[in-house]
Amino acid sequence: VQLQAFGGGLVQAGGSLRLACAPSGRTISSTYRGWFRQATGKEREFVAAIRWSGGFTYYADSVKGRFTISKDHAKNTMYLQMNSLKPEDTAVYYCAAGRGIVTTISIATAYGYWGQGTLVTVSS
Repeated sequence: VQLQAFGGGLVQAGGSLRLACAPSGRTISSTYRGWFRQATGKEREFVAAIRWSGGFTYYADSVKGRFTISKDHAKNTMYLQMNSLKPEDTAVYYCAAGRGIVTTISIATAYGYWGQGTLVTVSS
């Protein structure tokens, strides 16, 4: 594990949570960092990504307008602000970092570093 994800928990539908992700000790060189999620019995899916140098962001259609990805270079930390949460957002959320290119940032195999995952549960 080279990244650590924080901030998961239980929230009611319509509520908000903020996830955070930071390297666990070692320095990580990355072009993009992103969030993926995996619900029980489903494949891991892309949520959002951010270019580590610059302001480019990209979102899955399912979260666009509700989730916001951001970063703090001084803290070497990435965030995912999740608003208007829905029960279908329930999943283990993973953060990732990699040196891919913009055309691959929604693909899990483009990321070489991963966090351990944090569980987000949205109750109806």
